[in-house]
Amino acid sequence: MAVPASFGATMGEPSPTGRFGEFGGRFVPESLIAACKELEGAFRSAWGDPGFRGEYARLLRDYAGRPTPVTECRRLSDRLGVRVLLKREDLTHTGSHKINNVVGQGLLARTMGKRRLVAETGAGQHGVATATAAALFGLECVIYMGTVDVRRQELNVFRMNLLGAEVRAVDSGSRTLKDAINEAMRDWVATVETTHYCLGSVMGPHPYPWMVRELQRVIGDEARSQCREVLDGADPDVVLACVGGGSNAAGTFAGFVDTRVDLVGVEAAGGAAIGRGVPGVVHGMRSQLLQDEDGQVVEAHSISAGLDYPGVGPEHAYLAEVGRARYVEAGDQEVLDALRLLSETEGIIPALEPAHALAYLIRAAGGEIPTGSTVLVTLSGRGDKDAAEVMELLR
Repeated sequence: MAVPASFGATMGEPSPTGRFGEFGGRFVPESLIAACKELEGAFRSAWGDPGFRGEYARLLRDYAGRPTPVTECRRLSDRLGVRVLLKREDLTHTGSHKINNVVGQGLLARTMGKRRLVAETGAGQHGVATATAAALFGLECVIYMGTVDVRRQELNVFRMNLLGAEVRAVDSGSRTLKDAINEAMRDWVATVETTHYCLGSVMGPHPYPWMVRELQRVIGDEARSQCREVLDGADPDVVLACVGGGSNAAGTFAGFVDTRVDLVGVEAAGGAAIGRGVPGVVHGMRSQLLQDEDGQVVEAHSISAGLDYPGVGPEHAYLAEVGRARYVEAGDQEVLDALRLLSETEGIIPALEPAHALAYLIRAAGGEIPTGSTVLVTLSGRGDKDAAEVMELLR
């Protein structure tokens, strides 16, 4: 993909009103406007403070286990005819990229004097990471999770409880991630003086999409440097990442947005907000959203609890609109096949979320992705959490 020089400024700060083009903004009740502004001010101050940045970097290194490696997949590469590199976020403490975000937000909450964290979770990894950060910083923690996801992510529910968090099951709506977000935001409205809402992706009202992307930027910054070491100073031809809300993709893309790399986000076929949505407002932001002809939210479906969301982060909607990134879909069966293929060829069992990126890679290798290309895939999480679900599906 030929990338115009003007894209070098893409993925900087949003507009003063929190917009990326027409997307983003702050669509929240009046009672949360002050809280959002307080959070934006606190983050700007902290992010510009060498002391805060130094402590954050130390925690990522000594607690979360960064930097994560880039692994070359030689057997898979031989099978596909393209050179496959994995950015191994599955090797962080708690087993996914989510730890990068929650360590930063937990540190910020402590700086702001908040005593309590609330969070939403679908696949459970953000919930586990938030509970982990709460334990680390000595904060009270409540996690909202749809009852469908409580069932299919039983192990992560246990882990959250073991870490001292209270998991509140949500039995409204589709009983998945969208509804967990609704309840977490209601809690925040009622307890805003003492509570920080630790939102898990690049979504929601400003400053969350920007703040979470900046906290996840470490993925792309590391990967860019590591790839250039592996590739003798060159960048990969293609960078792939799964997209639900889109935090691992945003963090990865931020490291390569000013290069000529082809940036590809892979959505679940049943939750492809960019591929099939229209602009609308949900959870405090304007973005692409699955809606019916009456403007009502259409329930998303995915084999993966982490991608079971009818919207997408507003910056992804913007990147698609301006043509800097492209977004494709992967279906449930090809995702299972991809999970199995990586496991069998490389001894790495991925989570269902990044298996979507792998599924597209397998389908596109030798076609949309030409033979001989070098492809970096962000492996956003490990497959332990999905083992029981996958075992049932493969029977």
